[in-house]
Amino acid sequence: QVQLVESGGGLVQAGGSLRLSCAASGRTFSIYNMGWFRQAPGKEREFVSAIPRTGSSTYYADSVKGRFAVSRDNAKTTLYLQMNSLKPEDTAVYYCAAYVPRSGRSYDYTNTRAYEYWGQGTQVTVSS
Repeated sequence: QVQLVESGGGLVQAGGSLRLSCAASGRTFSIYNMGWFRQAPGKEREFVSAIPRTGSSTYYADSVKGRFAVSRDNAKTTLYLQMNSLKPEDTAVYYCAAYVPRSGRSYDYTNTRAYEYWGQGTQVTVSS
């Protein structure tokens, strides 16, 4: 299995930027498809972004498209989320998550149930 640890959260003014990192340890990082989710107080955890194990493509929620960028460095076993033009509605705990895609199965990368492993989360607060 893999252990995931997020970092890089904090307090930022609207319009500012943050870069989240998710450090992975344990099994080979490159076998995992990765995702970012977030959860605001009183709300369900929601999909933010995803990237497959090869990094060949990226996927985003409509609410962050054009402002956030996901990337991964398999050599450094780290997932990143660059967040620009932050808005107060981006305030949430951000989680990274991982799953191993198995042949013959289809996965909805926007659904939390697809993911087997989760980090503990990092708080992002955007002030207006």
